This record gives sequence, structure tokens and C-alpha cells, in this order.
Amino acid sequence: MAFPHQQTVDYPSFKLLVVGDGGTGKTTFVKRHLTGEFQKKYEPTIGVEVHPLDFYTNCGKIRFYCWDTAGQEKFGGLRDAYYIHGQCAIIMFDVTARSTYKNVPTWHSDLTRVCENIPIVLCGNKVDVKNRQIKPKQVTFHRKKNLQYYEISAKSNYNFEKPFLYLARKLVGDTNLHFVEMPALAPPEVVIDITAQQLNEQEILAPYSMPLPDDDDDDLFRV
Repeated sequence: MAFPHQQTVDYPSFKLLVVGDGGTGKTTFVKRHLTGEFQKKYEPTIGVEVHPLDFYTNCGKIRFYCWDTAGQEKFGGLRDAYYIHGQCAIIMFDVTARSTYKNVPTWHSDLTRVCENIPIVLCGNKVDVKNRQIKPKQVTFHRKKNLQYYEISAKSNYNFEKPFLYLARKLVGDTNLHFVEMPALAPPEVVIDITAQQLNEQEILAPYSMPLPDDDDDDLFRV
């Protein structure tokens, strides 16, 4: 799917909406992929940057047109024009800022009001920061809405490819699809403690055998 001011490509391409509170690292995340940094397109009519990110899979090349609000969310609700024709989405929050997780349901509601039944990935960014405020066991929204969840660190490139691989498999309809080469990423800016993060991710998986809390905030804001 091509959009204004964008080159048409002869391989599958998808409009990917990247949403979440300002400061959660959406732009940093997208710009880790070097093609997104150097080929970004600006759509001034709706205040977004569109970054074409290419991935090489065993089924051929695919492209995600990543629509990044580039800070426009601070002006309030985004126009529906941003969401129209969206084919998949990433909702991002910052594990060091509780309010960004609390607002995830609003972003999800806005998305699904316009884009019904599209694959959505929830991403908790900045897991490289030691003083995280949102503990792994407190992240339960994805279970309630049947979303995929990944912990990521944009600045260290940790799990960068996983949201894209999940979405590609859903969009193409092939669970065996895989990347045949890793994307060209900017060098890591920080080093993540892999051992500690693996323990965090085990903690995320552990509650799947337990019933979900009834409360949307999941005790996150109780003191």
C-alpha cells in the first residue's frame, strides 16, 4: 500500500501505526532501523513521520510503513486520518513511567475504534533502565485483550525484531515465516543486563496459569 509522497514497491507492504504516550521511545525505536532513519517521509497534513522499514524473510522482502506521531500526541487526540487504513500496530509504554502504562487502554481503544481486528503488539520499552517502575507481573493488559507483548530496549536493540516478526507472520498468515537476515540497526547506545532481563521475562510468563485481576489497573497504582 502506497501513501502520498511515497514510492510504490513491488513487494508486500503494510501500514504500521506506532502509538503511545510521548517520551516512551517510539521514534528512537523506529530510527534504530537504518533505512527508517534515512528514508523517513513527513506527512504534514496529519503531523506524522512515515518511516519505510524493509525486512528480508524466507517468503521474500516485506516493508512496514511505520507511522510515528513524532510528538504530536501532546496536542491531544490524534485525528482519525492517522489510523485509517492501518493494518497493524505497536502500542508502546515506558516501564520506568507508570502513567504511560495506565494510558495503554486509551491508546488501544482509539486504535480499535477505527481499525478493527488488526494485529497489535504491546511493547514495554526501556528495560535496560535498572529502576523500572512497572514490574513484569504488573503487565497484564495484553492478556485481557489477547495482544502479543514484548519487553524491549530501543537503545540497546534488545528484542527489536520481535514485534515486526510477530506482525509479519500475522499479516502474511504464515507462522513459519522468519527473517533470513537481521535488519541493519544503529550500534547499541547502552548495554542491557541480559541475565536480569531473562528473569523478568520468566516472571511475565509465570502468571499465565493464574486468573486475571478484575481491575484494569492491576494494583499498579495502589500504594
